[in-house]
Amino acid sequence: MVILKTITIKQPWATLIALGEKRFETRSWQTKYRGPLAIHAGKSVDKEACEDSWIKGVMTEHGITSYKDLPTGVVLATTELLDCYKVEATLGYVSILSKGKAVDGLEVAFGDYTEGRYAWELGNLQVLTESVAAKGRLSLWEWKNE
Repeated sequence: MVILKTITIKQPWATLIALGEKRFETRSWQTKYRGPLAIHAGKSVDKEACEDSWIKGVMTEHGITSYKDLPTGVVLATTELLDCYKVEATLGYVSILSKGKAVDGLEVAFGDYTEGRYAWELGNLQVLTESVAAKGRLSLWEWKNE
């Protein structure tokens, strides 16, 4: 049995991470945790966000044409939480983060980079060959993959 720290993320953002299109997850809270992290797609879908032209365009490029095609209540992928940065400023589609880091373009369009929030940098994405049903939770939680 493998136990992994896991984060539940609302759709379509969980899928954008699993597609490799979103490399930062934005949160209102920071974490000191670094290491392996499972990406769990929550049961809810932000249908309005799915109609955003940037999100819809990227998902269509990957063959996803409707929010109904998004998996929910499953672990989709594993990644590594590399670092956590505080958002210092956002000007248009450029966000200045702590530690001299900056993100731009679609990455900013795919997150909430309001000043004072946190951007969690993800890397080493591994998409599961089959998603695994799991009940999500708030904050970081432990998923037991049996």
